[in-house]
Amino acid sequence: MGRQGACARRVVDEGLRYDNRGTFLIHLALVVPIAVLRLSGKATTMVRSSDIASRFLLALLVALAIFRPVSAQADGPNENNDKMAWWRHDRFGMFIHWGLYAVPAGQWQGQPVSGTGEWIMNNARIPRTDYETLAGKFNPTAFDADAWVRMAGQAGMKYIVVTSKHHDGFCLFDSYGQYDIVNATPYAKDILRPLREACQRHDVKFCTYYSIMDWHHPSQVPSKEVDGRPMWNPTRIDPQQKATYTEYMKQHLRVLVEDLQTHVLWFDGEWPDWWTDEDGQALYRWLVERNPQLIVNNRIGAGRKGMSGFTQDGSFAGDFGTPEQEIPATGVDADWESCMTMNDTWGYSSTDRNWKSSEQLVRNLIDIASKGGNYLLNIGPKADGTFPDASVERLREIGDWMAVNSEAIYGTTAAIFLPEWGRVTCRKNSIYLHVFNWPSNGQLEIPLLERPIRRASLLAKPDVTLATKTTAGKITIEVPREPVTKYATVVVLDWE
Repeated sequence: MGRQGACARRVVDEGLRYDNRGTFLIHLALVVPIAVLRLSGKATTMVRSSDIASRFLLALLVALAIFRPVSAQADGPNENNDKMAWWRHDRFGMFIHWGLYAVPAGQWQGQPVSGTGEWIMNNARIPRTDYETLAGKFNPTAFDADAWVRMAGQAGMKYIVVTSKHHDGFCLFDSYGQYDIVNATPYAKDILRPLREACQRHDVKFCTYYSIMDWHHPSQVPSKEVDGRPMWNPTRIDPQQKATYTEYMKQHLRVLVEDLQTHVLWFDGEWPDWWTDEDGQALYRWLVERNPQLIVNNRIGAGRKGMSGFTQDGSFAGDFGTPEQEIPATGVDADWESCMTMNDTWGYSSTDRNWKSSEQLVRNLIDIASKGGNYLLNIGPKADGTFPDASVERLREIGDWMAVNSEAIYGTTAAIFLPEWGRVTCRKNSIYLHVFNWPSNGQLEIPLLERPIRRASLLAKPDVTLATKTTAGKITIEVPREPVTKYATVVVLDWE
């Protein structure tokens, strides 16, 4: 607020300043119209006044109501700020939901089951003994760890998060409980170890998902029965067996942290009322004792506020927040990562053909990076171990865009500046204008900046300098009549 007030007293109008935390602070205009910027597709309202004091007051209220600075470090246990550095830099990861649920692929007893594929045990009310039979049919002979990691890397993804154990309790590694791909399936081989080794070969970080809730473990029973069939979510636990189950989880987590050396533990299934914030804090301490550099999401605690993914005040927040299937309207004063699907399901479903376009996926990545977050984009492999063709196609098209424009994503910081024509990411000496709606008149307009622009260019054509001119309240950049890349053309402003 101090910097905003100091700048507001100057006749330097609307712009951005980079501070030493990697945060861009908006500078309020005194002599130009103030725009209530469009957020997430909502309409923009323009406010004009001839009275300077009225303009300043309105601008200040708008800024306070809409914008929050995004700090480089989240609150909570991130006291060792260095451990988050790679994660903040990389911005883009692949989520992989894979397990026994890939076998029925969204159908049970010949009928489609509503809901996401990985929830079929709950949504079809399947008893444990019936669900266990899927293990005998899970034989992913086409699985190729190098192919998976190579596709992630070519798409520009810097890390993968794979389901080591989902809510159904089945593990993709040689587990303490023996209900796993090594001991219960004809495939009889570990999945996570070759994935970790492939990640090392291809310079992609290996990370793992783990569900706290477990529909298979004998300590837990269904929440209720419907027509004599189990509704598993949320499970109830025998209080006398909670300590036994916690030790069971630790046996798994010891393998993931100490043996497989996962970089991130991405928890989920924390919402049953028997799991508490105190349980999460104790487990977090136990984990970081084994690896102080381990990054752990906020779902290890019990305070997440629904799909918005952030932790309520006073609850344990782990190292980062986890919005699910949504993108915050503005930057957030914490580390965060939006996890989202390519279609409507996480685990593979043969009936879900509602695929998002590559354009939408690329623009999601840009939107998230522009607000200081990471994008975790999901793949649901088929039971044979291959990615769906529609996923492969979209990964390739995202990769084509990233091959040209990744400089505008990796290592950038949020800008509190959301223009109607697209989004903005920043570095200390550069601003990247991601243009979704290309100006038909060849003139791209931005607000005045406090620091002079040294050069403007297209990221896809860096040798071509674009002309700029400054008039009252704005900078106009002369751009080609047509965009030069699909989905979003990036204009680079290098400033002095």
